[in-house]
Amino acid sequence: MTESGQPFKRDISEGAVEKACRYLGALALMVMVLVVSIDIVTRWAFNFSFEVSDEVAAYMLVAITFLGLSVSHANDAFHRVEFIQVHLSRRAQVASRVVFEVLSLLFSLVFLWQFVRLVMSSWRFGDRAPTYLETPLWLPRSLLVIGMAALCFSLCRSLIADVGYLWRQSGRRSHGV
Repeated sequence: MTESGQPFKRDISEGAVEKACRYLGALALMVMVLVVSIDIVTRWAFNFSFEVSDEVAAYMLVAITFLGLSVSHANDAFHRVEFIQVHLSRRAQVASRVVFEVLSLLFSLVFLWQFVRLVMSSWRFGDRAPTYLETPLWLPRSLLVIGMAALCFSLCRSLIADVGYLWRQSGRRSHGV
């Protein structure tokens, strides 16, 4: 068990990628609130709707969700099984995190590959949303690629840090520190 009985927290702060995703996600939230608010006011005051607020809000929700993946990972905001983690040594906690990060990276890379294929297919066939905006679907689908690529990058950063921690700890043990 760790000294405090708490899970071991990693010492990685948000990098440039995570900060960019955070700001873009906040911008997407502001756009979503603005578009929906304008539509609410125009429906109430003028009995008129732009008929695009739902579509734009949905695209912004996708942006917020996928851009938030790397930010959540960098800030240790994902769920974990802490009732097991608190009973492990720091080294065992980091080792279990390495296993989780490797598996997460593998699954995320598969998703990234499929999202890239989806965007390329949308581009190639000229897919458009069947709405007033007729949005080329490769645009909102690109958010999936950007968010998943950022998550893969964040997973690699934390994986390198955690493996480095384990490497330093094994060096200390072999030198009797």
